[in-house]
Amino acid sequence: MEEDRLFQYLVNGQEGNQLAVQKQMKDLIACNDYTKQFGIQLSEKDAMELIEERKENLIRQERIEFGEGILTKLIFSFCDSPYIYQDNYTDTIQRLQEIFYLYKNESLDEWTDDELIAYMKEQFDGKCQGDLDYLEDTSLEAFARKLRRGYEE
Repeated sequence: MEEDRLFQYLVNGQEGNQLAVQKQMKDLIACNDYTKQFGIQLSEKDAMELIEERKENLIRQERIEFGEGILTKLIFSFCDSPYIYQDNYTDTIQRLQEIFYLYKNESLDEWTDDELIAYMKEQFDGKCQGDLDYLEDTSLEAFARKLRRGYEE
């Protein structure tokens, strides 16, 4: 029970801090300078949704993250995907974030953030052809299972 309260304090304390949220908003909106060349941009509303979803994902997956998190890394890695366009941009990044945290746990944290994101991008643009369900349920699940058994690709 004490661990649950500590976890909630760390997650809510960091996320509830208005300065931290403002910095995250600024960082996400700044990504637009790069992503607009691919025809995608976040509005302030979209950025706030991503920040709120990050908080919910961290709670669901019982993870704690310090610093800026992985949202900007996901955005910069996936913005040039042929399967992401303005109409699905925010929803896709939200879902990729959810999948990322799930598979950080499933892989027993054996992958670095950058390795997991690179693998997700390769699969998403490759055999998944932009299908997030296939990415989550097939490609990453199979690889995480192999990794847990000691296999390294």
